[in-house]
Amino acid sequence: MRYSGAEIHICTKSDLVVRDLELLKDIGNVTVSWSINTLDEGFKNDMDNAVSIERRLAAMKTVYDADIRTVCFISPVFPGITDFEAIFDRVRYQCDLVWLENLNLRGDFKQDIMSYIRRKYPQLYPLYHAIYDLGDRSYFKTLEKKAEDMAKRNDCLFLDNETPYGRAKPGHPVIVDYFYHEEVRGTNNTGIRKK
Repeated sequence: MRYSGAEIHICTKSDLVVRDLELLKDIGNVTVSWSINTLDEGFKNDMDNAVSIERRLAAMKTVYDADIRTVCFISPVFPGITDFEAIFDRVRYQCDLVWLENLNLRGDFKQDIMSYIRRKYPQLYPLYHAIYDLGDRSYFKTLEKKAEDMAKRNDCLFLDNETPYGRAKPGHPVIVDYFYHEEVRGTNNTGIRKK
């Protein structure tokens, strides 16, 4: 791929990408994103078997400092659990974009997560029931507004379902709202939602 001219997107929960840093710099048109939806290692361990959050953050910083476009993908945002503002504060000087995506529950995964919430976070179960059983969108609508306000406070561009290219000004990553991304029409980064 080094000489293909292709645009490469690497999405990971690992720090192994650091070993290929020189190759990634040679390719040139590369974006590396890390999925980080918590700073709590205990919750992370409940959700995946990937490397620690601290190792992900260290890898992100290394790649960012190598002048490679980086993304912090805050996904999925677990209602009442994911603190995207705290994550933003940790990553704002080591990424170009922050993507926010809501937790989507389908199939058997829905039952697994709902059971997990009932067992580990019983105080949040009514919220999950309202969102995922009754279709109440108010929680994520509130989060969208909170994210937009965070962007304004920190002089960051806030976009709805768009991914601009290039590097952001250090400390001012572009915040991309993928909440309810399943409603966005087309694939041309229009940001226009279905009515």
